[in-house]
Amino acid sequence: MTKGKQWTTEQVTELKDLVEANESLDDIAAKLGKSTGAIYIKCQRFGLTLKPKDHLDPSVPMPRELPSIEQTLRIVAGALKTAAKPGLTKSEVQRIQAVANLAKTYKEILADYVNYREIEVKLREMEEQNARLLGEKSKDPTSQPDKDDLP
Repeated sequence: MTKGKQWTTEQVTELKDLVEANESLDDIAAKLGKSTGAIYIKCQRFGLTLKPKDHLDPSVPMPRELPSIEQTLRIVAGALKTAAKPGLTKSEVQRIQAVANLAKTYKEILADYVNYREIEVKLREMEEQNARLLGEKSKDPTSQPDKDDLP
């Protein structure tokens, strides 16, 4: 029970070639005159793996350092500049939305991270001050308990 037009042998061959050439889902759909859903399902049936252009590779290693606020703002600014261009594809708009959502999440998590770091610094300072005060108290002969007070 098919909903759309039947695939021709030529379309199937072209689909395989386009997927192998790493064309985006939107581009393949436009070239073949099919919906992105139809392309996706046909690729599944043939065991073809779509690799969207400009998509992050999930095997990318995690950075050792957190990106700075300035670096994050540059990425957001680039996404904003791209969003202003006319004629964006659906996948490009989705990527820009993802960047905006990730930037918002990064901002929230970064604020918590900075707050925790400040708390850690204050805690270390308090521990050092406590150790210093205990050291001073143990050196002070007036702070020693009297022998009469001992059980």
